[in-house]
Amino acid sequence: MSDDINLAQYGISVTNILRNGAPGRLYEEAILHDGGAVVSTGAIQTDSGVKKGRSPKDKRIVEEESSKDDVWWGSVNKPLSQDSFEKNKQIALDFLNQCDQIFVVDGFGGWDPESRIKVRIICTRAYHALFMHNMLIRPTAEELADFGQPDYVIFNGGQQDADTSVDGVESPTSVALNFAKGEFVILGTQYAGEMKKGVFTIMHYLMPKKGVFSMHCSANEGSQGDVSLFFGLSGTGKTTLSADASRALIGDDEHCWNDAGIFNIEGGCYAKCIDLSAEKEPEIYNAIRFGTVLENTVHDPASREVDYADVSLTQNTRASYPIEHIPNAKVPCVGGHPDNIILLTCDAFGVLPPVSRLSPEQAMYHFISGYTAKVAGTEVGVTEPEATFSACFGAPFLVLHPARYAELLAEKMRKHSAAAWLVNTGWSGGACGTGNRMSLEYTRAIIDAIHNGQLAQAATETDPVFGLAVPAECAGVPAEILVPKNTWADKGAFDATAGKLAGLFVENFKKYANDASDDVKAAGPKVVVTTA
Repeated sequence: MSDDINLAQYGISVTNILRNGAPGRLYEEAILHDGGAVVSTGAIQTDSGVKKGRSPKDKRIVEEESSKDDVWWGSVNKPLSQDSFEKNKQIALDFLNQCDQIFVVDGFGGWDPESRIKVRIICTRAYHALFMHNMLIRPTAEELADFGQPDYVIFNGGQQDADTSVDGVESPTSVALNFAKGEFVILGTQYAGEMKKGVFTIMHYLMPKKGVFSMHCSANEGSQGDVSLFFGLSGTGKTTLSADASRALIGDDEHCWNDAGIFNIEGGCYAKCIDLSAEKEPEIYNAIRFGTVLENTVHDPASREVDYADVSLTQNTRASYPIEHIPNAKVPCVGGHPDNIILLTCDAFGVLPPVSRLSPEQAMYHFISGYTAKVAGTEVGVTEPEATFSACFGAPFLVLHPARYAELLAEKMRKHSAAAWLVNTGWSGGACGTGNRMSLEYTRAIIDAIHNGQLAQAATETDPVFGLAVPAECAGVPAEILVPKNTWADKGAFDATAGKLAGLFVENFKKYANDASDDVKAAGPKVVVTTA
């Protein structure tokens, strides 16, 4: 089935092409040719092969005249020559031309008609096509008929390894983006998230250049039209906390903030499934039905029931579904200017308050820092918490310098009087191994108190190390846990641990200090230096 599309312009001669196939048809193709299996809820389970997550160390951006002066070159954005990119692309095209069938998905990135881009996915796995059917904004029949030439094309040759003899290619995996040509080439990885994050990386480059703040965050809206943004790294609760039955979901991962308000970049959600349950996360649990792609989960072959606790393939089990699968999703996925900006962290050291209010300068500092922590025991040799800093809560997707995004955040906050909060979903009463993980019930109560305005009116005390304004009370949360030191039996150990974490913040921020104002630098923690 060609569906009147010809890929000869890209050097692809295959004529058996399925363009924007319906989910039912893609199910059939996935079951017959792609190892897919339908589970008890009607979702389709798939496997991404050897790679069970993204490969950020293998990402490259072509160094070319139109973009090279804007790109934040370094460990996140490594340069690739135009010649090497063309060699990678040819490897992908050679692979695609050997395939019996090709899938094409045409869709949009961005719900705002003025800002959206047209994206074309060219891939060989039915599950990849269904995944991007979910994650891009699905065009109407009329829009598809009038789609024309895309702004960006993703050539997914992930079943074919990259060639390490190509200059700049350091492993069999290569993920390369060329802004000048509007092309993105994937080799050596079948993990579907590379396509989704490729689109986000493109928007993360294009939007700030237009004065639009692109953000790695989730967003929801209350009944009065009040909008909240949730920033946070994996495991901090970004998706869980934004999926709130009392509020409309605008999106779970990627948004932009322009002069009219915010808009989702995506047409779907990509939720982590580890230990998923109907009791803890009912909206996500119930979204996993026909049309949903389950990636790298495990099911019982007889009952077809999924075991969300089974991490034998990976801890990074995922579900991709259209946003309409969330009953209270807001479609079109747009909202007004945010009232509250919530920065989420999972502090395994157990020293950050469960909630604190941030000044604009503190919001910039913590946004640029992007802190969370790995817990002890997750890796061999990890015996105590490890701090993780990811600029703007999404360093792997940044293209411009973090300060550019932080400046847009501060500008939007001041212009629209948005309040900022730091919410710790990590440990209380001690570090991981001694204390306990913050109750989801308490965290939800904190979020509710932010939304109903209670915390904005609460009296606060200043944290002596981090300088944060900590509310003295919050409905539904025991007062003693609001000030972390109160929950530690060993106060001296708390002071030492708080000082250690503060030092890690200060050390991390040194790499951004030259591009930050004095006010932002002063918004960080105070480290007491003692001499013998």
